[in-house]
Amino acid sequence: MADNFAYMTEQFESFGFAFSELQKRQFYTFYTMLIEKNRVMNLTAITEFQEVVKKHFLDSLFLNRVVNLEKNLTILDLGTGAGFPGIPLKIAYPHLSITLMDSLNKKVNFLQEVIRELELSGVDAIHARAEELAHRKDYREQYDLCISRAVANLSTLEEYCLPFIHIGGTFVSYKSGEIKEEIQESKKACYLLGGKLNQIYPFDLAEHRRSFVIIDKVRNTPKKYPRKAGTPSKMPLV
Repeated sequence: MADNFAYMTEQFESFGFAFSELQKRQFYTFYTMLIEKNRVMNLTAITEFQEVVKKHFLDSLFLNRVVNLEKNLTILDLGTGAGFPGIPLKIAYPHLSITLMDSLNKKVNFLQEVIRELELSGVDAIHARAEELAHRKDYREQYDLCISRAVANLSTLEEYCLPFIHIGGTFVSYKSGEIKEEIQESKKACYLLGGKLNQIYPFDLAEHRRSFVIIDKVRNTPKKYPRKAGTPSKMPLV
């Protein structure tokens, strides 16, 4: 454990993250809970400690390169899965108000266990589908920021995410590999849903090419979007 703590501290500090002992214990506890639950549930294919630090923790935290996380932001982590990027962001920036959303109830139950064990406040894990939740008044266009590391077509993610963001807010998609064609194919969806491409921010992490796709919310999303459950993934707006 001591070696793992030393490695984690060195990695965090090398990228400018100076965390307290409490925060580092929270990261380590999250790791142990993730690995324990992963034995009975498919949460992540990445289980080796050093790989989790780099490919899950740091990858999540690199959002600070494109978003000012010192602000009091309301954030929706859509398709959070095992809690990435939402849980690392909450540990690192405790003042953030974060909603973790996933369509699989067993993953939400795990995240609720993590929230209790780490004694995190100002963060909720909810079981829902984006196509349904986005039509509720208490969620629609209520967030400053929507983030997603979910593996899905960008056009589909735009239809899931943009309805949750108020005008002036931002959607950030975590992407890997070559994304030029995907960006091009998502232009129609972005426009229809009230978004405007702001920036593509590429970076390298653990020998992998990663990118943030940053989309600003400039108009209200038409009420008919998102379409009924399953349609955005089966028939993307291209």
